[in-house]
Amino acid sequence: MDLTYTPEEEEFRARLRSWLAGVLPALPPKPSPGDWPARRAYDLGWQRRLYDAGYAGLHWPVDAGGQGATPTQHLIYLEETERAGAPYVGANFVGLLHAGPTIACEGSAGQRARWLPPVLRGEEVWCQGFSEPDAGSDLAALRTRARRDGDDYVVSGSKIWTSHAEVADWCELLVRTDPDAPRHRGITWLAMPMDAPGITVRPLRTLAGSTEFAEVFLDEVRVPVAHRVGAENDGWRVTMVTLSYERGTAFVGEVVACRRVLAEMAREARKNGRWDDAVLRRRLGRLNAEFRALWRLTQWNVGEAQRTGGVPGVGGSVFKLGYSHARQELYDAAAEVLGPESLDPGREWTLDRLSSLSYTIAAGTSQIQRNIVAERILGLPRGR
Repeated sequence: MDLTYTPEEEEFRARLRSWLAGVLPALPPKPSPGDWPARRAYDLGWQRRLYDAGYAGLHWPVDAGGQGATPTQHLIYLEETERAGAPYVGANFVGLLHAGPTIACEGSAGQRARWLPPVLRGEEVWCQGFSEPDAGSDLAALRTRARRDGDDYVVSGSKIWTSHAEVADWCELLVRTDPDAPRHRGITWLAMPMDAPGITVRPLRTLAGSTEFAEVFLDEVRVPVAHRVGAENDGWRVTMVTLSYERGTAFVGEVVACRRVLAEMAREARKNGRWDDAVLRRRLGRLNAEFRALWRLTQWNVGEAQRTGGVPGVGGSVFKLGYSHARQELYDAAAEVLGPESLDPGREWTLDRLSSLSYTIAAGTSQIQRNIVAERILGLPRGR
């Protein structure tokens, strides 16, 4: 893997850095963390700025409305936006990082034309309706039913851990369309409008006090057959495309953020006297090496996706497994750096430490990732 930058890539970096320096001071103040309608407006406003400047969907294919940038340009973009303190995708992350890329790969021309431009322009928000109360890690055990009625599917069931459901316009929804088929073969991927009659959204409060997740109850919700992405009962294969993006590239920007936080922790430790602790210094040094390795793995995964048609491979499970545990250890180390102040919810990194606990569950538990690595990469026999 060639990790050097071409003159054209360095020129792209300089142009992006200059644009960020000009636009970031003009952004409005960030809204309250608990005000999701205001956060939606803020996040979509940032997305519109990216669109107007030609940075929206930077690595998406041109025929999907993106810029067709190289993997290296995409990584440069992530490095520079994080270094400059630019807003994250926020409420728009499912549309930009999961649903949008899936539709770009699997959707019809009409579906791509309908759903992708509003995501890139910062006009519509998506949420993800995959997990269910009795089918979390065992996603193929989902029981939300969809029966065909003319030109519609009639959907009943419930979903849980549905990110940003209360401010979403659309939901990437998995339903069971053939209850008699083998578990993985009777599933269909639908795009459900969140304003359809029969949808009830109930926010869930997390350990950190936020409500970005929700339960979603579906009572005879009608979804047009035209909103099906892929063939009926072929949803498991389409879902694997979605999960490849979720595990392979959706966390890329957060690796850069963690490296920045680690540097800030080292500065804080020097300032408050905890840098004298040799054990803490070794821990921070090991974390630095681990996140550098994860960044190299990120570069490899993104490059491999480009070489194989744009969809990340099972190497994303290696990355997700390593990243989720490294992030937890990073914020455990933050507690050592802060000492008693780590119990103050208003102190930097305290809420991040609480949220880090979810990363070994979100986007597929660590146990699931280990199974994928064992069976699909190492070729070990399936467990029984």
